[in-house]
Amino acid sequence: MSKKDEKTHKNAPLIGIDIGGTGIKGGIVDLKKGKLIGDRFRVPTPQPATPEAVAEVVAQIVEELSNRPDAPAADSPVGVTFPGIIQHGVVNSAANVDKTWLGTDIDATFTKRLGRPVEVINDADAAGLAEARYGAGEGVDGTVLVITLGTGIGSAFIFNGQLVPNAELGHLEVDGHDAETKASAVARERDGLSWDQYGVLLNRYLQHVEFLFSPELFIVGGGISKRSDEYFPHLELRTKIVTAKLKNDAGIVGAALEVALHHKLAK
Repeated sequence: MSKKDEKTHKNAPLIGIDIGGTGIKGGIVDLKKGKLIGDRFRVPTPQPATPEAVAEVVAQIVEELSNRPDAPAADSPVGVTFPGIIQHGVVNSAANVDKTWLGTDIDATFTKRLGRPVEVINDADAAGLAEARYGAGEGVDGTVLVITLGTGIGSAFIFNGQLVPNAELGHLEVDGHDAETKASAVARERDGLSWDQYGVLLNRYLQHVEFLFSPELFIVGGGISKRSDEYFPHLELRTKIVTAKLKNDAGIVGAALEVALHHKLAK
């Protein structure tokens, strides 16, 4: 490959797929801008969400995106997120998905089904990568912690722009409880907490994380980040805290970025 072709190849668009508990969505990602090219394509998550069933849906989404005018090359790698711990391409936790995933070589499963290289990353890690490169954490040195508030508490640990994978900070023990059982978005709804009450609990959790890691920045994502004005006033932190910028596209963008970095297709 000539230097000119290699330069053109760098940061070329790639497909990213975000696997969630209720839906699996994908898009073509412009890696220069960190934005989607065209609309997302979403398919409901199959039930039960077994490896075989999910692989079929991922293949369906890739096929749809590959038929678009702006689609990347047919042999280009695909990035995928998964809501569990991924180590060396193997699923090591399955808290909110089918238990048959445990011990599955997810990279190999998807690569075989798609017939092209696939790199799978934890969903919160993907969102963190995207926010650090293109979003609220762009240009921030030191430790940036991305905290997603949803069914549980997801987290991504970024240091000088580099991901420290599988930081499960939502499972820290705070006041005798697994933090996400008290401070997640679902916990707020389940316990019927007002925003004021929720802000107090979230503050207790974030103060504990702040004490342990002394981050330069907290970035809060997840659905309730849209309501941050309701609970941010109750947070008493030394660390600056902001909401995520990439919103629902963060997982897709982060998945594409991860596979691009792995295959040296991004700077």
